[in-house]
Amino acid sequence: MSTKKILVTPGDGIGPEVSAQAILVLKKIAPRFGLELELSEKPVGGAAYDLTGTPIPDETLEAAKNSDAVLLGAVGGPKWESLDFSVRPERGLLKLRSELELYANLRPAVIYGDLVNASTLKPEVVEGADLMVVRELTGGIYFGEPRGIEIRNGERVGFNTLVYSESEIRRIAKVGFEIAMKRGKKLTSVDKANVLESTELWREVVTEVGKDFPEVELSHMYADNAAMQIIRNPKQFDTMVTTNMFGDILSDAAAMMTGSLGMLPSASIGGNIGMYEPVHGSAPDISGQDKANPLAMILSVGMMLRYSFDLGEADEIIKQAVVETLDTYRTGDVMAEGKTLIGCIEMGEKVLEALEQI
Repeated sequence: MSTKKILVTPGDGIGPEVSAQAILVLKKIAPRFGLELELSEKPVGGAAYDLTGTPIPDETLEAAKNSDAVLLGAVGGPKWESLDFSVRPERGLLKLRSELELYANLRPAVIYGDLVNASTLKPEVVEGADLMVVRELTGGIYFGEPRGIEIRNGERVGFNTLVYSESEIRRIAKVGFEIAMKRGKKLTSVDKANVLESTELWREVVTEVGKDFPEVELSHMYADNAAMQIIRNPKQFDTMVTTNMFGDILSDAAAMMTGSLGMLPSASIGGNIGMYEPVHGSAPDISGQDKANPLAMILSVGMMLRYSFDLGEADEIIKQAVVETLDTYRTGDVMAEGKTLIGCIEMGEKVLEALEQI
């Protein structure tokens, strides 16, 4: 048996609800692959602020650094929007990413089972689509300095700095090519090299890194065109690598071709400790009502098993259990005619039942 230390940070809103179901799935599948789990739980986000006055207590950060992987539920909500920017829930998430050196965010956009009918796009457009967005996560305009709001010529001016170093671009490009090698060997690099010098450098460096991956077909696309093409013809893409802000936007656009953010997991990797979380937010409007879809969180457990513990087979088994469960059962966000509507807890139970049969 191999012991793995996993920190669970349920966070805010529906985070604790979906985390609870994901942990049950993890406990179910771990023994099958010789994993002994050492689980701990710490607060993050708004929940942490309410308890300690900070969205990322030192105790939580220390526990994360001493873990093999981190599972995060969700952070944020209207309750904390009036707080100073420095202590908003999202700052806790950003600090976790930064402190753990998680510079690459992997967000798959895949149609699971017959969920093709849950998409707002035509079935013939999205059926068979399978896109992985590799987003740079610790640089770019979200972290660049100087930044702030100040008075200039008698009025308020807000400013942020978009900056990327060659080394930052090179390492995320390498991840993009490595992921593409394991998929369809096609990589689309997204930038705005026509108007932004920082992404002109991005394009140059990505092209240089591509010379080390001759088997991968590299193409470049401007961000505005990429947004249009994801909606027009998502099946043209295999793997996409892009900047922090463009990745934030384009991965949500890609997610909606699947019909629901509630279905999509993500992995943040780069350092020694990976962090795994659903793409959806904290959804405070349905918090505590047993309406949340736990499948994105459950699929995030699968990504953890694949990318942190090299257990791709375990990830595939979890995906299969999710697909089989969706054949009959749905939460409200992906409900369809002929399916049975169930809540968060029961959805977790149905996935556990499916796992027993695989």
